[in-house]
Amino acid sequence: MIDFVFVFILLLIINQLLFKSLSNKFTFFDKKLMNKLYWYHLLFFLIYYTYTIFEASDSKSYYLNALTVRQNWMVNFESGTKFIVFLATPLAQLGLSYISLMLIFAWTGYIGFLFAYIFFKENITVNVTVFKKYDLLTLLLFLPNMHFWTVSLGKGSIIFMGLMLFIYSIRFPNKRIVALLLGGFLVYMIRAHVMLFVLMGVMVGIVTGKSKMGLGVKFLVLVVSVGFLLSARNSILSVANLENSENVVQDFDQFASKQSGRLETSGSGVQMSTYPLPFKLFTLWFRPLFVDSPSALGLFSSSENLIYLLLFAKICNRRFLRFIIKAPYLVKTSLIIFVLSSFALTFVMSNLGIIMRQKSMVMYFGFFVIYYFLASEKFELLQKNKQQPIALA
Repeated sequence: MIDFVFVFILLLIINQLLFKSLSNKFTFFDKKLMNKLYWYHLLFFLIYYTYTIFEASDSKSYYLNALTVRQNWMVNFESGTKFIVFLATPLAQLGLSYISLMLIFAWTGYIGFLFAYIFFKENITVNVTVFKKYDLLTLLLFLPNMHFWTVSLGKGSIIFMGLMLFIYSIRFPNKRIVALLLGGFLVYMIRAHVMLFVLMGVMVGIVTGKSKMGLGVKFLVLVVSVGFLLSARNSILSVANLENSENVVQDFDQFASKQSGRLETSGSGVQMSTYPLPFKLFTLWFRPLFVDSPSALGLFSSSENLIYLLLFAKICNRRFLRFIIKAPYLVKTSLIIFVLSSFALTFVMSNLGIIMRQKSMVMYFGFFVIYYFLASEKFELLQKNKQQPIALA
């Protein structure tokens, strides 16, 4: 227990030093809000840890595997599940307890929220209110399910941090190279195929979207992205055992059908393989809804999914189509990442519990698109009323 207290205090100190540095760098940075968000995140850490006491959890397996590594530590340095064991091994073998490692990984999830906040505030300077009185960014930062799936010793916390570091960095890649490389590395090592979607989003966004990025930087980003995808293609395809495939589309379809069928057999399985694509996407983004989950936990999740549904309803109009055609590259990048990731997940996800966990890593990209659209509409309205708003970034 002493090690937990030490880690707890150390992380608090690191947070305050980080907040001080970010406050000096960004005038909009709200230390009070970020402190509240951290304690809120820790609440879900306690909830999840309590859950692991009574229920099976992958986090226990990761910890036990890390404890029992007796050979070369680098044997687990590969993309996928083993990478979590690789990260946990030195900490576990230093003597840190399970709860201490859970706290450290929960903190990495919080860092994801911290850089998500900066990403939103840096690129959208117009505040948006939804449902008549709620600040949209605050609402997005405090969504419960997003925190529940990013507080454990596992993939969720690390990949969320990696994604948010990467998307935060891509606005000024030449100035934020360390965060960019770290974020990209973590995403690739946890889920290589997600890095494929991220880089495709970046390339499409740079080519089709408005940007203040210089031509030289754009060209460099495109070349590096293409080069990375070519060099890592076997690792990415190996996720579905397709590295030696002669017909990737056909073999992926077979893999997806097998995976989907396996997940349908669980207690919360849904027969997504029989759904048309629009309903598959609806299931991924907005289910479980109240009719799916009569339990208390299900009703809790359904309430949050209803918020998702109401937010997405705000872009179901022609104005959004006109907006997205002329949107900045970060908006188009976020949209492509969100759509491609969602499209891929619909083929292999047929379990509502897993869907809730997996979608947490991509929902903020969709939220950013919605937020930017609503901010642009408010900006235009203020201009028409001859007010002087702060310009969109």
